[in-house]
Amino acid sequence: MHTIPFDVNDSNLREKFLAHDLMAIVAGLGEQTQCLWGNMSAQHMVEHLFWAFQCSTGALDVPCFTPPNLLDRSKRFLHDNRQTPHHFRNPLLGESPPPYRFNSFDEAKSALGKESSRFLDRFLKEPDAVHVHPLFGPLNADEWHRAHFKHCYHHLAQFGIIGPAGSTAP
Repeated sequence: MHTIPFDVNDSNLREKFLAHDLMAIVAGLGEQTQCLWGNMSAQHMVEHLFWAFQCSTGALDVPCFTPPNLLDRSKRFLHDNRQTPHHFRNPLLGESPPPYRFNSFDEAKSALGKESSRFLDRFLKEPDAVHVHPLFGPLNADEWHRAHFKHCYHHLAQFGIIGPAGSTAP
């Protein structure tokens, strides 16, 4: 297990995690690694993260399903230093994972690496860019970094491959 602190409010930690740690950890994920909760396979999880990065780069144009009067409250989650609960259900996703988008696990991991790099480059070149998150609405660079840190940490913990120092299980 990779031991990485969880602190969504530490911008240096988030940047290092997204720029270096994420793909190093994903590289060690096995195709047959079982999740500790939920019903995703390792490939489903990697493809799910890929989809989220596509939303953040504008590669996918997604609507926000949160009513406008609840967006401020919803966005507070991005600043709350608590991890996403294990059995959190995204209301936009069905009960079962969708069919695979990629022909292989390695292809999915490669696509995630490219899209996560594209995300980092996008906001370096256009720091004022804003893209819609399906639950949190329009997000700026800082908000997307927070969202990806929490989201990726949650799913890597789901597969038992990341946790804070001293933890033995997520």
